[in-house]
Amino acid sequence: MQQLERPCVGYVVKRYPRYSETFIVNEILAHEAAGLEVEIFSLRGPEDTHFQDIISRVRAPVTYLPDRVHKTTEFWAVLREAAARCPAIWSDLAGFADIDPREVAHGAALAALAAQRGITHLHAHFATSATTAAQIASRVTGIPYSFTAHAKDIFHQSVDADDLARKFRDAHAVVTVSDFNQDFLGKAFPAARNKIQRIYNGLDLARFPYASPRDRRPTIVSVGRLVEKKGFEYLIEACAELRRRSIDFHCQIIGSGERETALRDLIAEHALDSHVEMLGSRPQREVIELVQSAAVFAAPCVVGEDGNRDGLPTVLLEAMALGTPCVGTDVTGIPEALIDGQTGCCIAQRDTNALVTQLERLLKDPELRVALATGARRRIEQLFDVETNAAAVRDLFDHQSDRPAKRRTA
Repeated sequence: MQQLERPCVGYVVKRYPRYSETFIVNEILAHEAAGLEVEIFSLRGPEDTHFQDIISRVRAPVTYLPDRVHKTTEFWAVLREAAARCPAIWSDLAGFADIDPREVAHGAALAALAAQRGITHLHAHFATSATTAAQIASRVTGIPYSFTAHAKDIFHQSVDADDLARKFRDAHAVVTVSDFNQDFLGKAFPAARNKIQRIYNGLDLARFPYASPRDRRPTIVSVGRLVEKKGFEYLIEACAELRRRSIDFHCQIIGSGERETALRDLIAEHALDSHVEMLGSRPQREVIELVQSAAVFAAPCVVGEDGNRDGLPTVLLEAMALGTPCVGTDVTGIPEALIDGQTGCCIAQRDTNALVTQLERLLKDPELRVALATGARRRIEQLFDVETNAAAVRDLFDHQSDRPAKRRTA
């Protein structure tokens, strides 16, 4: 009887670590806690100046794939090195002639490393360059791959539908993070409908303990990258109206990004400097403290002009777990967590008047805060526990339990 290999999953990401991608770290930590061996392969190095505390708990080794392929000689050097272990690479790469050479190099290098290290499955996050690398490596080595599709990689106007269809076709399985996404993808790619599974991003609930919001100070908090899809402009406009109504409040916006200057200008335009504070990026420990001390969490997300949008913001789920009542919008998967009047307040995107109304209600009504926060914590425990959801992801890797990985290496 042929002895099966010990499963070892290679997680493929564009950048590692990344401040805003705690959901990937949560998933890897849950796998490791369950005894799964994991290695991380990153296409590029980190570019953030702050990182979340939980990254230090990850045991998986991190390998950075060759990214500086600016010359033809460098490109061919990567391929020759990969071919030394994976000689089939020359014929297998013929199907990727229209792919960016740097992505081809990523895939070739990943193939050689995965074969060398006994990787039995590859799993990529985001259906863009990381999945391209996993797809190429799978084609070359025969190692199955899967990927998780999130938001920008599905909805942005730059998405290549033909490329995405090929990735669905070649993948062993596909995960996406909301029912909205699953329905959208199933309609857009009917041939792949049965391959796409909805598995929510999960939280380590022990790290996000519930606390009653009854007696909290009148603070509104919001967290996210300062980009269009987060809708911070609408929050600032809502704060201007709250001040006009003489509502007692303070607003804290946590995060950094390309729209920081525009947002600061908007705060100054409304003379809100004493009411709205921009705190920049903060370590997760501090973010948890700020969120749990606030009376309201605001997630005024919108669909951007380029189609970009949030899938289901992890920080919204964290706020719900912590007992901070939330106001969010009807964008993609948010209504699946925020059931209006039961687990939070869900309003139409770009509706500043509705945002003002709900923020004012929650600031003034401690009983409403408690009722919504209690319902929110219950829903998080039911649907967003990382141990349960990561186990569902691991089920996708269990094809190794009845057959060893196919190898086509030297």
